[in-house]
Amino acid sequence: MASFAAAQHLLPASTFRSSPLLPNRPSISSLSYKPLSFSSSTAGFGQAGVAIEFKDRGSFVQTAVVRHLMGSLTRSEGLRFAVVVARFNEVVTRLLLEGALETFKRYSVKEEDIDVVWVPGSFEVGVVAERLGKSKKYQAILCIGAVIRGDTSHYDVVANSAASGVLSASLNLGVPCIFGVLTCEDMD
Repeated sequence: MASFAAAQHLLPASTFRSSPLLPNRPSISSLSYKPLSFSSSTAGFGQAGVAIEFKDRGSFVQTAVVRHLMGSLTRSEGLRFAVVVARFNEVVTRLLLEGALETFKRYSVKEEDIDVVWVPGSFEVGVVAERLGKSKKYQAILCIGAVIRGDTSHYDVVANSAASGVLSASLNLGVPCIFGVLTCEDMD
């Protein structure tokens, strides 16, 4: 986390007036939002802003730079995507897959740039996502599954394993793995 001193370099000096109650801290009313621009190698990212947040009773929470990044997939040429889909609860996962494929199509992703891989259940989704990520063929991997609570604790084990597997794959490989596994109480 950046220090308060670092924040002073980002905002004009006039922004930092002392408060009578806290002589070395800026008053809340004097804070302003000033957009900053930055360059990025990824198209579609925009502006950054500076914000400082204060809490009651003298505790000081600093947020030196808050960047609002908004992506957009406007050019999909050369991008490849994988979709890992669990067969278990296929009545749900097939609809999720159809929605995902429609969305890819809406963003002009060609069908030949999407590989769909079916796995037995949500438990296996993370393992296969990691395997696909290691191939370095995909820019992102979408993981789809549905875990529906039953009368046993099996639900908790599968849901937790699916979540950790997808997270682990994404963190270990640096390839975005999107968690699209529904965890539901019942079929309704």
